[in-house]
Amino acid sequence: SQTPQGFHLRAILAAHEAHPGGAADDVEVALAAGLDVAIVEGDEDNLKITHKVDFARAERVLRERNMDIRTGNGFDVHAFCEGDGVILCGIKVPHDKALKGHSDADVGMHTVTDAIYGALAEGDIGRHFPPSDPQWKGAASEIFLKHAVALAAERGFRIANVDLTLICERPKIGPVAGAMRTEMARLMGMEEARVSVKATTSERLGFTGREEGIAALATVTLVAP
Repeated sequence: SQTPQGFHLRAILAAHEAHPGGAADDVEVALAAGLDVAIVEGDEDNLKITHKVDFARAERVLRERNMDIRTGNGFDVHAFCEGDGVILCGIKVPHDKALKGHSDADVGMHTVTDAIYGALAEGDIGRHFPPSDPQWKGAASEIFLKHAVALAAERGFRIANVDLTLICERPKIGPVAGAMRTEMARLMGMEEARVSVKATTSERLGFTGREEGIAALATVTLVAP
C-alpha cells in the first residue's frame, strides 16, 4: 500500500473536527465518521513528499512527462466612429465615440480570441468567422471568444493565464478594468486571478495618440494535460 490518501476536503475536515483524537491515519478518522473508504490501484509516480530525496524523484517524474505548453499572441486595432460608447471586454464604456467593426468591434475580446487561436495554430477570428459573412454583422464578440475557448478544451488544453493590454488615450480604462477582468474570466470559465486586463497610452504618438482608435495586445498560455 502507499500514500497519499485522498478525501473530499469538507468531509474529512468535519470528520477530524468530530474525532476525539489518537487515530493512526485519516482512514481511521474517516471510518469513525461513517465515510466510505475504498482501496484503488496505485501508481508509483503518485508519490508523497516526505524526505529530501523525494523532491529529486518528483522532479525526475515531472521531467519525463510530456507536458504541452503553448503560448499565443494577439493584436488588433479598431478605429473610432460616431457613437456614444465602446464595448471593451464585454463592458459598455461611455465615450463620445464608438468603435468601427463588422461585429461589435470589441477590440479587447478580439485580441484575446486571436491569442487563443494563435496558441492552437488555428489562424484568427477571420478564419473562423469571415467578415464577408453577413450573419456576423454586429455580432457579440463573446461568440468568438467562447468558440476559441471551446476549441482549446476540445484539444485537451486549459487556459493557464491571459494578459491583455489596451492601448488608447481615451476612454480611461482604469476605472472599469476590474469589471472587464471579471467579465472575461466569467466568459472563459477561469479564475479571475488568472486574467489580467490593463491599459497604457502611446504618449500621444501615432493613431492611438491622435485618438483615432484603440489597439490591443494579448498573450495567452495554454497547458495540456
